[in-house]
Amino acid sequence: MASTRATKSGFAAEAQMKINSKYNEQHAHEVLEWIATVTGDSIDTSGDMDSLHETLKDGTILCKLVNQFQAGVVKKVNTSTMAFKCMENINNFLKAVTDFGVPTQEQFQTVDLWERQNLTSVVICLQSLGRKASNYGLPGIGPKEATKNVRNFTDDQLKAGEGVISLQYGSNKGATQSGINFGNTRHM
Repeated sequence: MASTRATKSGFAAEAQMKINSKYNEQHAHEVLEWIATVTGDSIDTSGDMDSLHETLKDGTILCKLVNQFQAGVVKKVNTSTMAFKCMENINNFLKAVTDFGVPTQEQFQTVDLWERQNLTSVVICLQSLGRKASNYGLPGIGPKEATKNVRNFTDDQLKAGEGVISLQYGSNKGATQSGINFGNTRHM
């Protein structure tokens, strides 16, 4: 029974090592610099896992950040260091970023930050939020988000397009696969 437990913790440790290997200190540094710029707070921006976790784990900086996007989006920021209060701050941040349009696949779960399970997903979420910042009059990070480019065609233009055979359909110029044999034929 003890060997089964050791194996499970071994798998968990291996999985955690794999997750941690994807962490990029340069991206974390850029995100922390951006947070310091937007909030005006003096925070540790070194970008290593320890500093990112220590800076963000109580959620107060995150709540302050989203309140810069829209005043009062997080009405009450808990300053207590009790676990459930800190996790409430993180949850309030996640609700706000959802409202700001950060896709759910780019968000993290509360335990990813609080229990330091996946800090890479925390950085990804903050990068995604940083791309949205320019929409709210704040300095952004990363590439500018694409905007919709809706095209409206007339019925005549749509009908004219139906008669065109696109090169995307390809052409084999009459070639066939007859006479091609690879290996032995299959006998049934």
